Amino acid sequence: MPSDAQKPVCWGVLSVSGHYRRRVHAGMSSSPLVELRAIASRSPEKAARAARELAFAVEYGSYEALLADRAIEAVYIPLPNHAHAEWVCKAADAGKHVLCEKPFAMNAQQAEETIRYAEGRNVRVMEAFMYRFHPQWRRVVAIVRSGEIGEVQAVHTEFGFMQTDPANIRNILSTGGGALYDIGCYAVSCARWVIGAEPQRVMSLVQRDARFGTDKLSSGMLDFGGPRATFTVSTQTFPTQRVVIQGTTGNVVLHLPFNAWPDSPVRVTVTTPVGVRTLEPPATDQYLAMIEAFSRSIRDATPVPIPAADAIANMRVLDALFRSEHSGCWETVA
Repeated sequence: MPSDAQKPVCWGVLSVSGHYRRRVHAGMSSSPLVELRAIASRSPEKAARAARELAFAVEYGSYEALLADRAIEAVYIPLPNHAHAEWVCKAADAGKHVLCEKPFAMNAQQAEETIRYAEGRNVRVMEAFMYRFHPQWRRVVAIVRSGEIGEVQAVHTEFGFMQTDPANIRNILSTGGGALYDIGCYAVSCARWVIGAEPQRVMSLVQRDARFGTDKLSSGMLDFGGPRATFTVSTQTFPTQRVVIQGTTGNVVLHLPFNAWPDSPVRVTVTTPVGVRTLEPPATDQYLAMIEAFSRSIRDATPVPIPAADAIANMRVLDALFRSEHSGCWETVA
């Protein structure tokens, strides 16, 4: 029999989501660190169909029923943004550790209250920024920290896709849709990580869809008191993504920074006075890497890989960007 430290963590999934099916399930179901036990939906029919198709041992026709399953130790929450905080708290009440999709909550105050509530019930909680577990980002951050490109002056992020379906949650204002929540959170997160600090003030320029009310084209500038970050994110542009890190003696370009394919290597270009070189970090299932890292923290009783406080800090920046949309001015991050 395996020791407790070797036993896989028993997981449940709250929601039959397309995101989970397309990007998360394959890796999660193949990991020796994961026992994928149950999936839940508000529709018993959807839950039963998903359990058959994805080979779950158990399905539940409500989220509450899954949380009542004593065998489940941790839950993955890919629900719409507006439901994150509610179900993190309910999972914590049930004693389940929580890996919650980004953005963690609808604002920083809600994130802080939710995390305090969960930690008060002695469960681990983490925001699911999977990109941080890809080796391309680990290598890039190491290059930046080494001083190879000098002092970071600017980080620029481009991230967009085309999505005009009115039924898609990214186009529903009341559920937390829009570009800033959905992908602007990545631009903010990676800039904070690369620069290694928090922005002091931000400014945004936002264009909203007349039908949906969601922001379809949003740009922002983050002032770190020296270095700065800029970004443009959109739910209605030709699909693209790129991150450029400009230093005093070089730069780094990540050509597929966030949605890296699990079965294909990615490309990173590093330019310094010595010359230009291309790195090809190996193909990696970044969702699998994230879930395994979180599972290890449960088994080893070690801190979660991304501290919960990081989710609060990221939301503070998003809050300030939304305030700037309305004020038309710089807004302090507080």
